[in-house]
Amino acid sequence: MVAKGLELEGVEVEDTFYEGFANWCCRLLITAETEGWARTAARAATGFATSMMLGSLVEAGVEGPGVPEDRTPDGRPGVHAQFWHLTRLGIKAQLMPRIGQCILTCPTTRLFDGLPGAKRRLRIGPAIRLFGDGFEEKAEIGGRKGWRIPVMEGEFFIENYFGAKLGVANGNFVIMGRTGDAALRAALKAVEAVGKVEGVILPFPSGICRLGLKARSRRYKLPASINHPLYPTLREAIPDETRVPEGVGGAYQIVVNGLSLDAVNRAIAQGIKAAARVSGVVRITASNFGGRLGRHRVYLSDVLP
Repeated sequence: MVAKGLELEGVEVEDTFYEGFANWCCRLLITAETEGWARTAARAATGFATSMMLGSLVEAGVEGPGVPEDRTPDGRPGVHAQFWHLTRLGIKAQLMPRIGQCILTCPTTRLFDGLPGAKRRLRIGPAIRLFGDGFEEKAEIGGRKGWRIPVMEGEFFIENYFGAKLGVANGNFVIMGRTGDAALRAALKAVEAVGKVEGVILPFPSGICRLGLKARSRRYKLPASINHPLYPTLREAIPDETRVPEGVGGAYQIVVNGLSLDAVNRAIAQGIKAAARVSGVVRITASNFGGRLGRHRVYLSDVLP
């Protein structure tokens, strides 16, 4: 059940594919007096949003690279945060409370559209401005039209409209190591490499997932359950189904959502190469649903140079 593939840094990369979904994405640009405050707001707003297969109402994460002052409308440092859903209205429903609770309340922040070129627009600023209770004012910063809302330190600016576009969700690869520690060390290196690619997020905690999933369940009425063929702990129990080679003691999955297929593939390539350089890695593979669910079917051999 274990397919052979190419070799990278002495590590075998299985000849298989990831299955990417064409989901809707909204990208926020949060600026603040320091990048640290912008990232604090972004992390708070993207919390509790790892996987819709696990019941999350949205998938979200913070892009690794910060946005320098010369690339923001107000000339302050910033970060990008992404929010993902099956529908545009689903994103909007989640953005409203997250902006109000986590970004509006965070010291020194302002909020701009991170996808100004997107054709589809979400009307968010005019709703958030109601927090101003009549003291809010129309404003424009760096050519972006929106609202100034009074806060105790000064004012919060939010743009009127935010772009939404179809991106690629669920790009992924799985790292298998001789031990769980080896797999985790490799996963951390992969996350570090992926985090340097602009336009992608890693929605799971610190970018690493230990709960590989498959669609549906063998025994229960669930939309998803453990992807048992990829579990080293179940290898001996399912000899005819396992995709885990002998000598593997632990595995972790890296899931990547991105604004484009190219961005996702570049991130996966960088992550795989970083993981393969870590001692103790045995195999790198990917999780998919047999090509039944996702629009994008990308083989790891095509991602790597």
